[in-house]
Amino acid sequence: MNKLILANLLHRPVRSIISILAVAIEVVMILSIVGIFMGMLNDQKARTNGIGADLLLRPSNASYMNGVGGAPMPIKNIEAIRRLPHVAAASPVIQNLSTAGKVEVLYGIEYQSFNSLKPFVFLSGSPFQGPYDVIVDDVFAGSDGGYHVGDSIPIMKQNFRISGIVEHGKGGRKLVPIETMGTMMGADGKSSVFYIKCDNSANADAVMAEIHGTRGLEDTQIQTMDEWLSMMTPEKLPGFNISLNVVTGIAVVVGFLVIFQSMYTAVLERTREIGILKSMGASKVTIVSMVLRESGLMALAGVAVGMLGAVGIRILLAHAFPTLSVEIPGVWLVRGALIAFAGAILGALYPAWIAARKDPIDALAYE
Repeated sequence: MNKLILANLLHRPVRSIISILAVAIEVVMILSIVGIFMGMLNDQKARTNGIGADLLLRPSNASYMNGVGGAPMPIKNIEAIRRLPHVAAASPVIQNLSTAGKVEVLYGIEYQSFNSLKPFVFLSGSPFQGPYDVIVDDVFAGSDGGYHVGDSIPIMKQNFRISGIVEHGKGGRKLVPIETMGTMMGADGKSSVFYIKCDNSANADAVMAEIHGTRGLEDTQIQTMDEWLSMMTPEKLPGFNISLNVVTGIAVVVGFLVIFQSMYTAVLERTREIGILKSMGASKVTIVSMVLRESGLMALAGVAVGMLGAVGIRILLAHAFPTLSVEIPGVWLVRGALIAFAGAILGALYPAWIAARKDPIDALAYE
């Protein structure tokens, strides 16, 4: 029976290849969107955690996502925080979500206080020398053919000079003076978030209580970095699971229909063959098993090709877009494979049932 199944697949190579590619596309669609979403999410978590703060303070109505919510907080309020016991450093930051060319979060920083949270590691160049200087990380510096200190890059329709290149992992990939960012956004003297470093991380709760007891800061959102990181999950991000479910649904439908059409046509073409098998004593279970095993073999081949394709796309994106992080979790490799395989088997169920119901006499007489 196994030889017969393999012979059937090899006898119709074009249809078999199309079916395998359909399953492969299904796997690639699922793993690619997961890889891009999870890569962007984990990259933002790592870079925010690398700032070196223990606490984040935001306005009461601010989103927990970086770069969303504007810059409504007066920078002057940070002076009251700096005077509190157990506060080692506090830095105002403007985070602005930019969609010009690529999606990225731009950082407007007060260099001295931001550096005091966790010092920059300069690979070349120096801190800001003027209002239109920008510090970039080594990942951005290695993109688009490479950037060097002194080069000019556009940010929010304004040219900035690269004053320094630092190791990645400390906030944004592009950091400009907070005063310049505020002016460009029409938010002079304002910030999006305050990053706060405690003299000891064990004093975080005490610092949060003191901040909430400070006049003008009673309604602000304050949370530890660990609390913020725990919120950066697919389940808590608006639209993530919806987008993933939509893409997964489309992918499953594609794989289901192609396998269904392929096996349904194969059953019709092999009516006489099925009649011979049944006249030789093959049971309905045997016929169903033959069709499902043939579909399963194509599905396994499609899953393997799809996984290789997803890895290839990841490598291609890494070369084409160095600043884009793509991560495919192991659990999603298994989940994507199971979804594609299940869709293929479901697509073969009806053709298998049709094949099992064929009358051997009618099948033998089929021309």
